[in-house]
Amino acid sequence: MTSEVALMVRLQAAAGRPGTAAARAYSTWGEHAFGWMGLGLAGALVDARRRRDWLAVTGGAFLAHGGAVVIKRVVRRRRPFDPRVEVRVPTPSDLSFPSAHTSSTTAAAVALAPMIGAPAATGLAATMALGRVALGVHYPSDVLTGVAVGVAAGTIARRCVESADR
Repeated sequence: MTSEVALMVRLQAAAGRPGTAAARAYSTWGEHAFGWMGLGLAGALVDARRRRDWLAVTGGAFLAHGGAVVIKRVVRRRRPFDPRVEVRVPTPSDLSFPSAHTSSTTAAAVALAPMIGAPAATGLAATMALGRVALGVHYPSDVLTGVAVGVAAGTIARRCVESADR
């Protein structure tokens, strides 16, 4: 058993069914970055004072998701397949590296951080990353790379907002 699969097995056991249900719901929110892009657009509509910040959430999530999908198609790493790992949610493809859910969530969290604080933003990203592993659809290295892609995309989005404010 590889160390990544061993970690997945332990995380699934620790999460149990309540953790799986919560991870599945959060995963649905993050599907194709739609939840984050929708939140950013809604925020931009109702919060004119921070419109650019909200648009950074949308733009960062979109950029991260798109970047992750491109990387997936180049790398072509298959999702975990081990009889000890239970797949607990359907996936739109068999490709796993990097986690697009984690990428877009991390980018949205980076963009949201000035509004909600770094601890809450970190929690958003970490919860999605752990959830994707607990659901059995990503190796830990998939989500770690997803975090890196998301940090890059979220930082680009934040810098665009900050440069527009100058």
